[in-house]
Amino acid sequence: MPGFGSGISSVQRRAERLKKIIVVGGGAAGMLAAGTAARRGLQVTVVEHMERTCKKILVTGKGRCNVTNDCDPATVLKNVRGNPKFLYSALNAFTPADTMALMESLGVPLKTERGRRVFPVSDRAADIADALARYAGGCKVVFGEARAVTVTDGAAAGVLLADGRLLAADGVLLATGGLSYPGTGSTGGGYRMARELGHSVVPTTASLVALTAAGPARAECRAMMGLSLRNMRLTLLEGDKPLYAEQGEMLFTHFGISGPLVLSASAYLRTETAKETRAVIDLKPALDEPTLYARVNRDFEKFANRDAANSLSGLLPAGMVPVILARWGVPPDKKVNQITREERRRLTGLLKGFEVPISGKDAIERAVVTAGGVSVREVSPRTMESKLVKNLHFAGELLDVDAYTGGYNLQIAFSTGYAAGTHILEEK
Repeated sequence: MPGFGSGISSVQRRAERLKKIIVVGGGAAGMLAAGTAARRGLQVTVVEHMERTCKKILVTGKGRCNVTNDCDPATVLKNVRGNPKFLYSALNAFTPADTMALMESLGVPLKTERGRRVFPVSDRAADIADALARYAGGCKVVFGEARAVTVTDGAAAGVLLADGRLLAADGVLLATGGLSYPGTGSTGGGYRMARELGHSVVPTTASLVALTAAGPARAECRAMMGLSLRNMRLTLLEGDKPLYAEQGEMLFTHFGISGPLVLSASAYLRTETAKETRAVIDLKPALDEPTLYARVNRDFEKFANRDAANSLSGLLPAGMVPVILARWGVPPDKKVNQITREERRRLTGLLKGFEVPISGKDAIERAVVTAGGVSVREVSPRTMESKLVKNLHFAGELLDVDAYTGGYNLQIAFSTGYAAGTHILEEK
């Protein structure tokens, strides 16, 4: 496990004391990197253009902050969607166990929930943000917008701010985030600065985002807006090809579907728009079709004299009944004892396979994570240093790496931040 103390001799500290670095971006990756570099004796300045650091952390995990996943590095890599091999060194140098140990050492007790997801015991994301601020407590924070990285003799030499200030440095780390949740500071400025320095940027798309419904299904979803489904199974299909299938929770929105399962499924769509894609919702995954058909018959025997519209309360949440009735095609006032065998089978099929055609993803601004970013082919996987500009490093969501839900994306931020903070301006 990495040591979180100084870890260097007084001679080394004096030798490095005058070396200055600038970390652009005070998010998870930037603050972890800043604190790590400061413990090496470097003078660290964090440039943050929001009114406080770690603002995006405050909204992660519905305000609870799923800080990591209690698993080994190999499991993290299995859950990385984009460029997992690039992260091998960084994740093994700073593991989920290291993240947990660091947070505990900073006074944040943790707990592990379903799917090995790790949260603060307090369920307060602010505790994680405050812990990172303490970790980087020896660093200076400058509030302002970075416009450009200056380069001298092929090496990063400072940062120019929007107000005209020029901050000189011996090294620069870009950790500005992606395009998700721009209100927290992720506005894409890092991509522009990277391009200006000669780096390639893989086109960005939304990942871990709600999905928009197509055709009449959009109005159906709007009619069920706010309805949450639990213990259901979601399958995402492209044509007849399954892209994703998992059991858990989801909800309907005014434009489509969202919730934990949907966010995970969205990562399997490679483009913003979907073609021949549909979500199939199994409302009764614990029952196969013959067993569910028998259950429908038992309910109908019990409600034999009721209207069809009043016979589904044991099978469906109330918010779904009008939509299912409309799709079922049985008149709402038809008596249950008059419902045919074929109509009962049709209802069973609807409960096992309620389909929502998908037109695409919601806007990237509302995505949890941005896919795409600075090409990892131009970055050292061990040090996060640019292969094009000396003493320029990258970390976090700005890079073309992203993962599925479960705390993996924050772990990527911490691991790449640690790698950059450990190796920036290291003696070679």
